[in-house]
Amino acid sequence: MKIIVTGGAGFIGSNFVQYEVNKYPEDTIINLDLLTYAGNLENLKPVENKPNYRFVRGDIADRKFVFDLFEKEKPDIVINFAAESHVDRSITNPEVFVRTNVVGTTTLLDACRQYGIKRYHQVSTDEVYGDLPLDRTDLFFTEETPLHTSSPYSSAKAGADLFVLAYHRTYGMPVTVSRCSNNYGPYHFPEKLIPLVISRALNNEKIPVYGDGANVRDWLYVTDHCTAIDLVVRNGQEGEVYNIGGHNERTNLEVVQTILRSLGKPESLIEFVKDRPGHDRRYAMDPTKIETKLGWEPEYTFDTGIPKTIQWYLDNREWWEHIVNGEYTKYFEKMYGYRM
Repeated sequence: MKIIVTGGAGFIGSNFVQYEVNKYPEDTIINLDLLTYAGNLENLKPVENKPNYRFVRGDIADRKFVFDLFEKEKPDIVINFAAESHVDRSITNPEVFVRTNVVGTTTLLDACRQYGIKRYHQVSTDEVYGDLPLDRTDLFFTEETPLHTSSPYSSAKAGADLFVLAYHRTYGMPVTVSRCSNNYGPYHFPEKLIPLVISRALNNEKIPVYGDGANVRDWLYVTDHCTAIDLVVRNGQEGEVYNIGGHNERTNLEVVQTILRSLGKPESLIEFVKDRPGHDRRYAMDPTKIETKLGWEPEYTFDTGIPKTIQWYLDNREWWEHIVNGEYTKYFEKMYGYRM
């Protein structure tokens, strides 16, 4: 099969591309990414020379580009990771999130309608459900939980989800949607909590923690997310939504403290800062559906995944230092500039 993976140079997308390229050598994996600030081709070094992998630079919201690509490639499957995903950035500039997350998604859907596909899969987020109270640990997000967004980012993702499901109902398009809890692991862009803490702690820099640090997230090791998406794409029922969670709830402060202990760094590096507007208090996913219907279960707990993640950042210091100093943006020209 020929599979287009959009946003395949980002954190989760690049992990998924590596997973697919290695697991299915008979399939062709086309990585479509615009290489905005969080897109990093250095994430794909382990597979960039594999015969079943190709990279294409482009914008999913550029209708002519997308339709020309589909005309040329005739993909069997499209998996859409491409999204603006940082909540703080969405508060500053919502329009960018609408363009990529909503217009980009509908552009892909229209191309899929015209050229025909076996499956379109939308990678979404638990943030479309809003948040849960800290004092109700018995409550979890299910696939039937009403959408109740808190930020321009989650609103744009919810809008995209609704378009995907509407295209299934209106046009009979073979679609699936997955909504995941917070991911962590290799190649995570250093502005996000876990890599930010690791990189700043290693440099003995202050670590900002929003509010009181009591916000709770359910943490999912990125490889477990990749296996779940692969199952949904290949075996999930058309028109269905699947929640993917790690059963690993931790407060933000607990996450920071765990990393500092692992690195032998003092908690005096923690600096509590003013909370961001509309900051959700707790996310917690109920993944019963994907576990019972598709037989998925996570391999990693937070206690086994976080040491593995920390070690990866210790072993790949050059990778995140390239991002911090901006060198990673030059990799495209190094690898592909001569072909343009």
